[in-house]
Amino acid sequence: QVQLVESGGGLVQPGGSLRLSCAASGRIFMIYTMGWYRQAPGKQRELVATVHNGATTNYADSVRGRFTISRDAAKNTVYLRMNSLKPEDTAVYYCNADLSPTSYAPRRDYWGQGTQVTVSS
Repeated sequence: QVQLVESGGGLVQPGGSLRLSCAASGRIFMIYTMGWYRQAPGKQRELVATVHNGATTNYADSVRGRFTISRDAAKNTVYLRMNSLKPEDTAVYYCNADLSPTSYAPRRDYWGQGTQVTVSS
């Protein structure tokens, strides 16, 4: 059983910063990619940022230059540092991991439960 547990969300004023964390635990053989997605009310879930095995990163245009994704492979943990936050960043942020739980099991996506980020004055 694989679990992704997020932390670090909350309420912040425009221009402020937050750091999200997500730790993967349980039966894990190989993690290929970890990342963050978000979903605002009435909108579809969208990619925020991903980090691949080997540390290649990918960002949505809307957050590039403001958000930084990083990964601690030894701890199976991914972080999202969010600076210069805007009201339009308000959403539920979901952690994602593309991984194989065993050497013979196919890789698949796993999701965290989500953490609320609200940017408001």
